[in-house]
Amino acid sequence: MRLNWKSCSLNNHHHILVKLVIAVLLVGLAFRLFVSRSKGFASDLESPVLEKEQVQWPESKPPVPAEISENEDQIPIDVSTEKCDLFTGDWIPNPSGPAYTNESCPLIEGHQNCMRNGRPDSGYLYWKWNPRDCQLPQFNAERFLEFMRNKAWALIGDSISRNHVQSLLCMLSSVEQPVEVYHDEQYKTKRWHFKSYNFTIWNIWSPFLVKAAIFEDNDGVSTAEVQLHLDKLDTTWTDVYQSLDYMIISTGKWFLKAAIYHENDTIVGCHICPGKNLTELGFVYAYNKTLRYVVDFIATSKHKGLIFFRMSTPDHFENGEWHNGGNCPKTTPAKEGEIEIKDLNRILRNVELEEFEKAAAKAADNEVNLKLLDFTNLLLLRPDGHPGPYRQFRPFAENKTAVVQNDCLHWCLPGPMDSWNDVIMEMVVNG
Repeated sequence: MRLNWKSCSLNNHHHILVKLVIAVLLVGLAFRLFVSRSKGFASDLESPVLEKEQVQWPESKPPVPAEISENEDQIPIDVSTEKCDLFTGDWIPNPSGPAYTNESCPLIEGHQNCMRNGRPDSGYLYWKWNPRDCQLPQFNAERFLEFMRNKAWALIGDSISRNHVQSLLCMLSSVEQPVEVYHDEQYKTKRWHFKSYNFTIWNIWSPFLVKAAIFEDNDGVSTAEVQLHLDKLDTTWTDVYQSLDYMIISTGKWFLKAAIYHENDTIVGCHICPGKNLTELGFVYAYNKTLRYVVDFIATSKHKGLIFFRMSTPDHFENGEWHNGGNCPKTTPAKEGEIEIKDLNRILRNVELEEFEKAAAKAADNEVNLKLLDFTNLLLLRPDGHPGPYRQFRPFAENKTAVVQNDCLHWCLPGPMDSWNDVIMEMVVNG
């Protein structure tokens, strides 16, 4: 077979030519890409204004609610972290239920132990407070105790403060059982200690916050008017005040009781004292005087801890009051607008806000960390959270129609009050 060398040579020339053309095209394309990319880099570095001019801003629309992340440490970008109103919100279903029960916590006082006392419904246990402006993580007992290592707390006030301290102790007891290390003769002021954390919690009984002689039994029955000294703070709490790192101080409905008022060791008037030949000054006079004295003491105290002033709490008595047949039969939370705050509660609240606002400015000037706890809206929506007739142990066991005293002022434990601890932890630990 003979090869056609001429033909092969021609073909080889064609292949070389094609390769040369392709090479030239590739070099040109590479050069073009390099120049374009270089211009792009320069634009990114030198002309950010041009990029901003090309942004298409959306039309103004109502903000879309942020989705709640399962990770509590992540904050959605739509949630404002600068202004977070923890006290305005709604009660939403909480299928997981309470953090403790009357069986897991032995610290619940009998009058608030609604489960033990036979309350037949349990729906009131399956709700949680949900602020509208931000996320509210649920109370983390272990983290709270770690944060409070070597610290001292006190809840100072009346039986609502005692109600609250039991709620807090029960939630913390899931990590460690507190040991009661002190009580006064009447078992009204107590102190507990968490040994592993060297953390102390006080419950200091001081229903008026000023010096008072009280003549009343545990059921609220008085045998004489309260002798109330409006210009003398109660040393039960002031003696330990400077040793405390945190405190929640409050008062309220005790000022509605019949009382004789003293100033400068002289009787100046009274509230509900017929036949005493004294000037009827009214409870608002005493409440204003007392709160002004208390918050002024705090604001000028140079205290270096954190002090909460807690507003008084609303009640839900219907068809009467404590001693004349009032009851609270609701079994579900109310919606906003369904319940109005009572006139007496509104009067107390107005005085509290007025005096706190005055003291807050003074406290800031003196570098005293004074904050407000206003659970009014949170609790106003929970008429179902009270013991009602179940402040007694099985009140209808023997007689289904028995007439019993209802408690529509204090709160079942577990119950709505547990959400206070969620809010407080957010303000103290995460705030």
